Order: sequence, then C-alpha cells, then structure tokens
Amino acid sequence: MAAAAVAAGPVFWRRLLGLLPGRPGLAALLGRLSDRLGRNRDRRRRRPPWLLLAPLLSPAVPYVTLPPCCLCPEGVHRFQWIRNLVPEFGVSSSHVRVLSSPAEFFELMKGQIKVAKRRVVMASLYLGTGPLEQELVDCLESTLEKSLQAKFPSDLRVSILLDFTRGSRGRKNSRTMLLPLLQRFPEQVRVSLFHTPNLRGLLRLLIPERFNETIGLQHIKVYLFDNSVVLSGANLSDSYFTNRQDRYVFLQDCPEIADFFTELVDAVGDVSLQLRGDNTVQVVEGMVHPYKGDRAAYCKAAHKRVMDVINSARTRQQTLHTQTFHSNSLLTQEDAAAAGDRRPAPDTWIYPLIQMKPFEIQIDEIVTETLLTEAERGAKVYLTTGYFNLTQAYMDLVLGTRAEYQILLASPEVNGFFGAKGVAGAIPAAYVHIERQFYSEVCSLGQQERVQLQEYWRRGWTFHAKGQFTGTWRPRSPL
Repeated sequence: MAAAAVAAGPVFWRRLLGLLPGRPGLAALLGRLSDRLGRNRDRRRRRPPWLLLAPLLSPAVPYVTLPPCCLCPEGVHRFQWIRNLVPEFGVSSSHVRVLSSPAEFFELMKGQIKVAKRRVVMASLYLGTGPLEQELVDCLESTLEKSLQAKFPSDLRVSILLDFTRGSRGRKNSRTMLLPLLQRFPEQVRVSLFHTPNLRGLLRLLIPERFNETIGLQHIKVYLFDNSVVLSGANLSDSYFTNRQDRYVFLQDCPEIADFFTELVDAVGDVSLQLRGDNTVQVVEGMVHPYKGDRAAYCKAAHKRVMDVINSARTRQQTLHTQTFHSNSLLTQEDAAAAGDRRPAPDTWIYPLIQMKPFEIQIDEIVTETLLTEAERGAKVYLTTGYFNLTQAYMDLVLGTRAEYQILLASPEVNGFFGAKGVAGAIPAAYVHIERQFYSEVCSLGQQERVQLQEYWRRGWTFHAKGQFTGTWRPRSPL
C-alpha cells in the first residue's frame, strides 16, 4: 500500500496540472520535479564532505533480540534481524518459481483459480474492464459454480481487495465487473475497496476523478490460491497480461505464507469499504468510516488491526522456528516425513515488508534504508524501477555508501506515458531529467564505476518491474 502526497510546486507546475485530465502519479512526479529544479543550482557543485557520513547518520540496524542460531539452517545469514519486525518464513527453493512473462502470469492465475478448493484471495490496485479481465472473472464464476454443485458442500471463499478511487473510475469499472459475482454468490464473495483517509472533505469534492488516486491508494499486489501465492507488482489489467513486463514470484504449497497474506488482506479489507450487490458500499460494523469519520480514530484502529496480524504471525513463526530447530527432541527430516510432513528442509527465507504510512506502519522503509546503510565495500545492490524517482534519503545512501549499484530503469520508450497526448506525453522526458540529475551527481563524485544506470528496452512493451526482468540491457552513459 502506498500513500502519495501531492507536493506543492511553483505556480507554473500548478497551472500545468490544471490543464491535465490527470494521470496516476502525475502530481507527485511534477511536484518532485519542481523541487529538483529549484535545487538544481546548488547541486551543480560537488556534494559536501558530510555526505560520506550518510551511513552513520541513518537509522541503525534494529536490535536483534536473539543470538545467531547455530542449529538452524539460516544461522549464518545476515538478515535475521528482520524477524524482529515481520514474520520470517522458511521455505525450500524447490517451492519457489520465478515467472518470466505476462502471459505466463495470466495463464498461471487462471489455472490456479480453476483448481482452488478453499480460498482465492486477490489484492490489486484495480481490475480492468477488457476481455482478458472478463475471462479472469469468468474463471472465478465457474469455480464458484462448481463449488456449489460439488457432491460435498464446499467452503470456497473469494476475497478481492482493490483501491476505491481507481476501482470506481468511469461508468464501467472494477466494481461493475465484480457485481455479478457478488449478486450470485453473496455468501462466498467479498469485495473490499480501500479508501485513503487523506482524501476527505473539501479536497475529496474538488479533486477530479482521474486525479484523486494521487492522494493515496491501496497498492498491495498478491494473488493467492489455497496454499500457493503469487507475489507481484502487476495489476489485474490486460497490459499486465500481455506486454507490460513486471516481476512474479510463485510460492507453491506454502501454507504459512498463504495464511499470513490471507489475514493481511482480511485486515485491510476490514478497514475498507465493502461493495454490495447493488453497487453501494458500507463500512464493516463497528469500524470508523475512512473519510467521513474521525481521521485519527480511523488510523489508530487500522494500525491496530494490521499490526495485530503482523505481530501474531511473527510470534507464530518464532514459535514454529523454536519447535523445529531448538526442541529437546529434534526430528530428522526422515522422522518429519514419517510423521506426515513431507516438505523439504528450508533454504530460502521470506520476509513480507509492509508499508502503510497513513497508519504509521513504515516497516518497508526502515528495512530498505537499513539494508542500503549496511551495504559494504564489495557488496552488490540491484535496484529496479519503472519510474526513477528515488527519495532524497535513498539517493544520499546510494551516493554515500561503498557498495556497487546496478540500477535498472525504464527507457523513455517503454514508459507507460510514452506517446500520450498533451503535456502527459512529456512525462518520460521528466523522468529522464531526474535520472540525468542523479547521474550528474554520480559523475561529480567520481563514482560512475561504482554506480551504474542501465535501461530496459523492448519493442512494443512497457516496463513496470521492481526485481525480475527480461529484455534488453542498454547502458545509459551519455547523460
């Protein structure tokens, strides 16, 4: 989940925004760009020497409450401290599959929906309205219908979490796409629409429909089928099923992870508006309304609801860890298999990082800054983004540490705004301008060998990945 604040910029940019119909993230981008333009004169000079102290001025690694474990497989890895913030899940790498294409992602989801017996949980920014999205909804309907016709009653439940503003845009939208499921299977289907508490009052009345999502939105992307989970950055829209490259990690038969994300989506759903069969919405009984009720009370309740899930899962996983590796009667893998647990020993460790700034939950921010701060000489850090717009804190850490950085960006041609009409068509150039400013700072510090920027390009495609990538690497040197 991400909350984007609209940054105040010069009058020029405010007038520019007034001419636009609105695009996702446009206000934040232009506001950020105006800030950078205002500081451009100062940045032409070399960075002050204190920049080298950035790692010392940043937050320290959170205190590890337990000593490194010499019994369990992960006893020597350096990321154990993260388990003090979020639950730690150990899985076998044989259960982890990285998908490579949008088509593979789409076909996998349809296949998983068709064989789901107990639960389907889908969290996304929005659901599109084209034929491919309808095909996905039809798969859900068919599976739900089979569950009713089964010889034995099925407890299949479908839970969908979307953003309210994006999912309500236009006459035909995410809500209207899902209404038939709610009307036909009211006891089995839940559709929750998260509404940011920051969009309220006069602001909510004045900001146009295609522009209001810049204030804040629901940005979790997780797709869950029984005990298997797809973690991705892709939305449920046709381009993400065809020619918009993203990353997709498929975790097969990982019940603890599936339980956690089910509980997390349920928690965010409980503090969201509930879609009803007549296309109206209502709050969960006893919950503060996100934009009509008291903001502080709503955020406090939402914080507690989400953190209860995180802390409960963290405690549960720590208990499981102790029973597995520190019990007085440790079972061998053969003993575990004989007892019915045939899962291979874990060699991969997963830490779900949560960021919900309106609720004062900033775990992802803390961990990311800590990892960048602790990056040492000889370490390699790979950063991937479809929109290069690092915060100042992250920029200072990249420039102030000694690790090697490979930063993969979208070339202007694969930016989602490329070729758009009007001023919006200049957005790719704006990102290049930010990239150019950053690279100029890299060069002024003589760090171009340590910090390398590269661009993703693929004819006819766009780029949205933050990790896994395919396509052509292209050096971005002549800035």
